Amino acid sequence: MSLFNRIGQTAILCAVFIKELVLSSIAVARQVLGDSAALRPAIVAVPLDLKSRAGITTLANCVSLTPGTTSLHVSEDLSTLYVHVLDAGDPGDVVASIKDTFETRIKEIEG
Repeated sequence: MSLFNRIGQTAILCAVFIKELVLSSIAVARQVLGDSAALRPAIVAVPLDLKSRAGITTLANCVSLTPGTTSLHVSEDLSTLYVHVLDAGDPGDVVASIKDTFETRIKEIEG
C-alpha cells in the first residue's frame, strides 16, 4: 500500500472516530440525564482479526476514547479485546459495531 493510500485511510479512520465520538457523547448524555436504571452495562469479548500490536493498540485506544466504552484487557494470544460497555443492549451488536467502525479501517491502514 502506498503512502498516499495509508494517509487517505488514516483520514477516513479519523473522520469515523470523530463521528463515533459525537454520537457516543450524545448517547451517554441522554443515558446520564435519563433513567440510569435502564442501563445494561456489560463486558464484551471482541474477537480480533488484527495481528500487529500497533493495530490492536490503536483499536483499544479508539474504543477507550469513545464515551461509554473502555478497553479492559487484550488476551495473551492477542486474539480477543475485552471491552466494558455502559449500555450493551445486545452484546453481539456492540462487537459488530466495534469491528465494523474501527477494526475494518485499521486493517485497511495496516495493509
